[in-house]
Amino acid sequence: MRKQKGFSLIELLIVVAIILIIAAIAIPNLLRARIAANESSAVASVRTLNTSQISYNSAYPTVGFAAALTNLSGTCTGTVIPTSTTACLIDSQLASGSKSGYTFTVTGGTGTPASSYVAYANPQTVNTTGVRSFCSVADAVVRYTNTGTAMTTCAGTETPLQ
Repeated sequence: MRKQKGFSLIELLIVVAIILIIAAIAIPNLLRARIAANESSAVASVRTLNTSQISYNSAYPTVGFAAALTNLSGTCTGTVIPTSTTACLIDSQLASGSKSGYTFTVTGGTGTPASSYVAYANPQTVNTTGVRSFCSVADAVVRYTNTGTAMTTCAGTETPLQ
């Protein structure tokens, strides 16, 4: 009988078990890193919305703050001039209301000119795409909450982001 070369079944099972243990340790860390990246992107987008609202208010003082994301977006190329309905201040991805696992909304205040606004960033799937919801008002301070539900009000009592 010739001696055959190769790995035994026990050796292969041990290698597979070691790979599974390493995967069990690495996957939760990968998911937490992805959630942190999505939350960072959401905060940056809320700050972009704050800057856009301030620019919009300066450019269109008779209108005040923008009432919706569509007022802040638009395609201004070539000879197209920005207007109060399409100000070309944010990109099309953010204007769609969905970016990096978060849903974005902007609501404008009442009156003419509108003297307030609220920007929201809520995770599309809590504990998968994000854990915290973010909001900001005309004072441009980004606030968050860990309630696990979508924010619908931003009263200023939420925790400020530091």
